[in-house]
Amino acid sequence: MTDYPRIADHGLIGDLQTTALVSTDGTIDWFCTPRFDSPSVFASLLDHAKGGHFSAHPQDDTFETKQLYFPDTAILITRFLTENGVGEVVHFMPVTSGTPSGHHRLLRIMRCVRGAMTFDIEIAPRFDYGRQPHRTTVTDDGAAFVSDDTTLTIDLIRDSGDKRLGRVEPSNDGDLRFSLSLRESEMRGIVLETGGDASPRVVPVAEAQRLFEDTSHFWQNWVGQSTYVGRWREELQRSAITLKLLTYAPTGGLVAAPTAGLPEQIGGERNWDYRFTWARDSSFSVNTLVRLGFTDEAAAFGRWLRDRVVEPLGSDSGPLNIMYRIDGDPNLSEEVLADWEGYRGSYPVRVGNGAADQLQLDIYGEAMEAIFNADRAGAGIGQAGWLAICRLLEWLADHWDQPEEGIWETRGGRKDFTYGRLMCWVAFDRAIRLATAYGRPAPLSRWIAERDAIYNQIMEKGWNAERRAFVQQYGETVLDASLLKMLQVGFISPHDPIWTDTMTAIEAELVSDSLVYRYDPDASPDGLRGSEGTFSLCSFLYVDALARGDRLAEARFTFEKMLTYANHLGLYAEEIAPTGEQIGNFPQAFTHLALIDAAITLNERLDEQARKGSRRR
Repeated sequence: MTDYPRIADHGLIGDLQTTALVSTDGTIDWFCTPRFDSPSVFASLLDHAKGGHFSAHPQDDTFETKQLYFPDTAILITRFLTENGVGEVVHFMPVTSGTPSGHHRLLRIMRCVRGAMTFDIEIAPRFDYGRQPHRTTVTDDGAAFVSDDTTLTIDLIRDSGDKRLGRVEPSNDGDLRFSLSLRESEMRGIVLETGGDASPRVVPVAEAQRLFEDTSHFWQNWVGQSTYVGRWREELQRSAITLKLLTYAPTGGLVAAPTAGLPEQIGGERNWDYRFTWARDSSFSVNTLVRLGFTDEAAAFGRWLRDRVVEPLGSDSGPLNIMYRIDGDPNLSEEVLADWEGYRGSYPVRVGNGAADQLQLDIYGEAMEAIFNADRAGAGIGQAGWLAICRLLEWLADHWDQPEEGIWETRGGRKDFTYGRLMCWVAFDRAIRLATAYGRPAPLSRWIAERDAIYNQIMEKGWNAERRAFVQQYGETVLDASLLKMLQVGFISPHDPIWTDTMTAIEAELVSDSLVYRYDPDASPDGLRGSEGTFSLCSFLYVDALARGDRLAEARFTFEKMLTYANHLGLYAEEIAPTGEQIGNFPQAFTHLALIDAAITLNERLDEQARKGSRRR
């Protein structure tokens, strides 16, 4: 399957309502509009023949490529080096407002830096996952692709009287192919607009440059709000920009990843749609962004979560769904794109997510942890919010002690997962703290009783004397890296012997150098065929646990090694294959959240160690 780039060979651009992936060869091979979770227009990443693409690269047969972000921005630059010249394509999307919109602009500014370069350009949209035909019209100013639901307008970036682009001609299949020849210091390009009126126009070079400057200023001003001044600042800023790109501005919802169907095993069936907002991921993001100083974003995520807690929806599995569409809609019905081959033959390609109605008890603890941290950051809880919290805890008090599907969304049936119980403990603990801190009316005696019952149950059934470790599920011996969260939430001391034994067991079975498997699917069947790589979220949780256990030299070295698995732009997919290749949906918000948390925890512990050393001297 040589027609597919590596997953890691991509950069991400976006406008806070949707995103696009751009490969190192200059191809946009993933773009959905008007939202993250809308049907694709370009998706050759999942089917190189049927998915559609927008490519721009040198006409030369041989070229070298480099990719970087314009400093402190989400503006991506792809550079091409040939014997005849050096050129670059600057890709970005001007940021939209906080109002849902079908109008989006994607700019591809082409420059010749040295010598001369001719760019070959091909625009081949495939609307609605390739299921809708389109018609193509061409004018002197550009072109338009029109389907039943979507219009793409191609505006040419050029100055008045510039005819060297010539007339753009469509091919027999309705695609566009043409060339753009530039000499040193010249700049031209293309603006792709969605939601317009199919009337192409010329965009003057000065206007394109102004859009570049405005977009650059937006991102640099946003990054400038960060209060973080510790080690690994550049890596944390790139992760923060990535999280911002994955945020749907109109609601504050955070998508787990902007892609669907990228496999956890090449050629396997573990291929899911991540373009939705998980209650878990958004909950984690609140505390992470507060720690970085991005309080507005943390508040937006908090409002999204509050709305899910307050609204009288939910399902048979509880008052909270595990995931929602980015506008809060709980309908995520799953379907298979039967005619698509999948990334490098990884079939099936799924859109929508059938795990949406699973029972995952941990989300209640993560939601309460987010509410608790948002309150500590000054967000506050109104009367309606407090009453909703009480209703949520009332349901949880009646339902926490039951089998569930667990954090990893396994499809092998409900089980008594230790992590789910752990986060139920967190839910009651944080609610108790909020009630006592503000004198709020609450059934404290019951909440305390439930919290203590969960604690005792985990110690009795979650701890396995045979394994000398906390285990994935009651009555089994399988280990699970999600239990590294025990330290973060304050359930146990990092120096408690039963915890240090658990760390020893996890290190022996799940840790491979700096990389951590989430569990062993052979030992704990999850209802799916095939295997998977190490889970980068868990690798960063491991760094955090090492740091909290004062194993700082190990934590720092492990963290530094994890940074080498990032792609050339500092981005991470969900998993790392045994070959070191990134696999799974890309980039994954959860991984970047965990990276930030691990870096901040480790930085704080290293500073504390340095202060103690200074005092001893």
